[in-house]
Amino acid sequence: MSDRLFGFTTAILALAFFASAYQLESPFFADPVGPKTFPYIIASIAFISGSVMILFPDSNPKWPNFVIFLKLGFAVIILVGYAFTLKPLGFLIPTALAAGILSFQIAPNISGAVITGILLSIILFIVFKYFLGLGLFPFSRGLI
Repeated sequence: MSDRLFGFTTAILALAFFASAYQLESPFFADPVGPKTFPYIIASIAFISGSVMILFPDSNPKWPNFVIFLKLGFAVIILVGYAFTLKPLGFLIPTALAAGILSFQIAPNISGAVITGILLSIILFIVFKYFLGLGLFPFSRGLI
């Protein structure tokens, strides 16, 4: 029952997210991908995931312990902080920090987390900027 309830909640939230993305207005000089495409993709994946959980629930779900919920809460705080620091600091520094911290949370290895954060931020910047044509700034406009 818990899987179906979670799947139903996920599907409803995905539909609400899709509807809110539909309300976004495209600016005159929009990126080639546009402001709606990424939210549509996320909403579609979330809706499919929620629907699969409704149709094929786990027969014996195991809920995580309290420590896992604390780690998830910490990850959410890191991602919210990341969203707030993207504009003032540019893409590379906040992405490297967030990816490094989350990588360390997954596998506590400082050198691996630092390398992961730096490489992930550089690779994502190249993909988003040059392959998808998004208007990202590598660093704060004050540093450029």
